Amino acid sequence: MNSVEELSYALDTFYFLISGALVMWMAAGFAMLEAGLVRAKHTAEILAKNVLLYAVACIMYLLCGYQIMYGDSDSSIIPSLGFLIGADNTAEAVTAGGEDAPYYSNLADFFFQVVFVATAMSIVSGAVAERMKLWTFLAFAVVMTGVIYPVEGYWKWGGGFLDELGFADFAGSGVVHLTGACAALAGVLLLGPRIGKYGPNGEVQPLPGANMPLATLGTFILWFGWFGFNGGSELKVSDVGEANAVAMVFVNTNTAAAGGAVMAALVSRLLFRKADLTMILTGAIAGLVAITAEPLTPTPLFATIIGGIGGAIVVFGVIAMDRLQIDDPVGAIPAHGIVGIWGLLAVPLTNEEATFTAQLIGIVTIFGWVFFTTFALWFLLKKVMGIRVSESEEIEGLDMVECGQQAYPEFTGAADVVPGKKPPRGDAGETALPIGASPSHA
Repeated sequence: MNSVEELSYALDTFYFLISGALVMWMAAGFAMLEAGLVRAKHTAEILAKNVLLYAVACIMYLLCGYQIMYGDSDSSIIPSLGFLIGADNTAEAVTAGGEDAPYYSNLADFFFQVVFVATAMSIVSGAVAERMKLWTFLAFAVVMTGVIYPVEGYWKWGGGFLDELGFADFAGSGVVHLTGACAALAGVLLLGPRIGKYGPNGEVQPLPGANMPLATLGTFILWFGWFGFNGGSELKVSDVGEANAVAMVFVNTNTAAAGGAVMAALVSRLLFRKADLTMILTGAIAGLVAITAEPLTPTPLFATIIGGIGGAIVVFGVIAMDRLQIDDPVGAIPAHGIVGIWGLLAVPLTNEEATFTAQLIGIVTIFGWVFFTTFALWFLLKKVMGIRVSESEEIEGLDMVECGQQAYPEFTGAADVVPGKKPPRGDAGETALPIGASPSHA
């Protein structure tokens, strides 16, 4: 007959795996959100990028990332270098009891951690959309997921110096979201804006996405997956206290997202006299990012306020990015970076064990490490491979340039092309443009 320890181990392992599966589903959310917010001629490429970045993250984290992040090291700053993942726990170790007895599978832990790595990389994908070379992006993903992310992850979640200082980051407002945003910012600064995004006098030219229903679906998928993101980070569910904690995390995660969406709608109404859907979607994600640093200690009402402030911040952040002519097609940098910082700074408001000093040190450390290492990596890739497609390729669309196929061929006339006949043309004699494109900056 199974012991109480074995049953608890099985339950916590199962919960961990299900939570990881929910976070994996967030990859679909990012793919749908980005596919909806880019123009039609770039959709197939953005989808290919999201599938491949997830695959690359899984392989690189298996090969070396996990051992770098969670391996044994004598230094709190320099992690150990290891490869692959070790053996799982034995029944004897589980039933031995004591504080050091494992309470979930090592493989479940790896699975849960690897989907977090992919989340950080997905943040980069949206920010560099519509003008970055696919294979350069994937080369960057190899180093980002195999080395850069695991090192800063070790400093907090692997027991490194940030953890020793008391830096608090429950599920990754800093370790995951700020990290992804910093890497995205470094890439965007070297990449430059999309053709036609900014006028000669700095005016902002809207480049609307092709499919807002798809973007909305992606947001709801992310919202759903975030319950695993934050809820799974409690790590355990097999006793009354932990079960209640998981319930609180779920409630706070949900209400923070709601607060972010509502506040973004209110702010956009005040600023633009419209309930801007893209701002509402980004506001919901901002609310989720804000509460991720500490979803357990706030009351549900205070979690709503934390998410609401995140929703307001992201609207002003998107506007500020455009004024600085930093082109981010999906608002990833303000939603995950600026709001990630807010989430980290909000932790001491409800968690008495956290201090603003430790939080600031963590923010500066993560930003400094990730931004400067990724900037150097992007710069190297720019010199070796090139990071941006040519102007003509950008105008044509990355679907055909990188993938040789279109996501919406029926809307571009590609499906009606007959061998030996010319493709359909517009009224002015021009080849039909994809949805979301305009003759001035297709």
